[in-house]
Amino acid sequence: MKLLSSFLLSATLAMPAVAVSTHKMSVDTDESAGIISKHIYGHFAEHLGRGIYDGLWKQDENGDYIIRDDVIDALKDLGIPNLRWPGGCFADYYFWEDGIGPKEQRPSVVNNLWGGVTEDNSVGTHEFMDLVAELETDPIVVGNVGSGTVEDMANWWQYVNHPGESPMSKLRAENGRAEPWNVEYWGVGNESWGCGGNMRPEYYADLYRRFATFLHPYENVKPFRIAAGAAGADYNWTDVVMERAGDMIDGLDLHHYTIQGSWTTKKGEAVNFDESDWFELMDRAIEMDEIITGHKKMMDKHDPEKRVWLIVGEWGTWHEQEEGSIPGFLYQQNTLRDALTASVTLDIFHQHLDRVKMANIAQTVNVLQAMILTDGEKMLLTPTYHVFDMYKVHRDAVALPIKLNKGKYRYEGESLPALSATASRDKDGRTHISLTNIDPNEARTVEIDLKGMDVSAVKFGRILTAEAMNAHNTFDNPNNLVPVSFDGARVEKGKLIVEMPAKSLVTLEL
Repeated sequence: MKLLSSFLLSATLAMPAVAVSTHKMSVDTDESAGIISKHIYGHFAEHLGRGIYDGLWKQDENGDYIIRDDVIDALKDLGIPNLRWPGGCFADYYFWEDGIGPKEQRPSVVNNLWGGVTEDNSVGTHEFMDLVAELETDPIVVGNVGSGTVEDMANWWQYVNHPGESPMSKLRAENGRAEPWNVEYWGVGNESWGCGGNMRPEYYADLYRRFATFLHPYENVKPFRIAAGAAGADYNWTDVVMERAGDMIDGLDLHHYTIQGSWTTKKGEAVNFDESDWFELMDRAIEMDEIITGHKKMMDKHDPEKRVWLIVGEWGTWHEQEEGSIPGFLYQQNTLRDALTASVTLDIFHQHLDRVKMANIAQTVNVLQAMILTDGEKMLLTPTYHVFDMYKVHRDAVALPIKLNKGKYRYEGESLPALSATASRDKDGRTHISLTNIDPNEARTVEIDLKGMDVSAVKFGRILTAEAMNAHNTFDNPNNLVPVSFDGARVEKGKLIVEMPAKSLVTLEL
């Protein structure tokens, strides 16, 4: 199937272009715009739908849940830098002590938030820590503020981190783990303005201060305390929380989803859409730039030194769930459209790297804009997975300053910037450029001036694109949309010339 994809792509590139626009871009390879934190490429695993059970874990022949090796191998290939757990909204209903000890003695609860299914707590703290150890990634634990107590959270922190003799470290050892896990990143509640308690920012800020007080440093770990941030463009929440509690906050957790349609009536569909839907979703994705800018202004007001990270703890596309899937499980397909909204969003994060140091796409497996979908023993990698794979060259790399004539993608009298880009230099001195063309109709030529670099050739290139706007992978055809080699870039008179097909993402190494 990869050969077929390559054939179709070659045919696409060979088609005569009509009125192809040329766009100027400059990359200053002698300067630095800062470091692109690897944690921007973080992930999220909530007890929701089939994300945990039948996603990251599966049942063995005895009915016990075990880590799913094929999913783990795919995530290890991606090299995910962190994983946020157990929610999400589920976090403020979660009592950690229900998820430790012998599994047959763990109480069951009803997950009223997501589908009303019974949660038997088979996956708890020890299981999650085993998972992140397998993935070689950093855990982000979100504690229960909405329905929990300060004592609950303080005890959980002590359970996972205390290195010496204490009531919780003793309990941890009784459950099979003598050494602490040294969990650094700790969320103090989730969406406290909504499912986490419907609080006012003034109330939450005071509550945050109280809870955060009892997250004590231990011998090998100091808490990185993450406060529940705003929803979308609620800048007042950021203003109030930073004013009242900013001195005790290390990261502020903004949530913003990209939807086409309406939250209150009907969201758009994941696969069955037309160009008007495409345009609207791209418009909503680009809004992330304005939203981050607004929250940065509020944070700068109270933290001009930029000590506090802006964390986009939940982001991604949110469509109507697939017809026939269980209500409340938020299972959706993932198309080329989702992939390009992801690449555009990652470019926006890079443009704000002075504040944006961490982000978590929602979610990892089988939920919302997932990296991976499963069906029994079958597994597929989504187009969004491939975007993260193509962008991993930028993680912890030096962002190179760019100037780009983005052009216009026009639709029915409205327009959006057509192009988006990131350029970086990794620790080995390799320069990488990623370019996205969101225009589904028009190919574009990008002429790049690499200031300070004498480039002779493109070492390699990859492209993600397709004929259909809604191209996606299925369990019968899991390689329908995958990156393939790209030969549409050349060096001409010292300039890098990139021929960008319509609706495409390209990553190059020079």
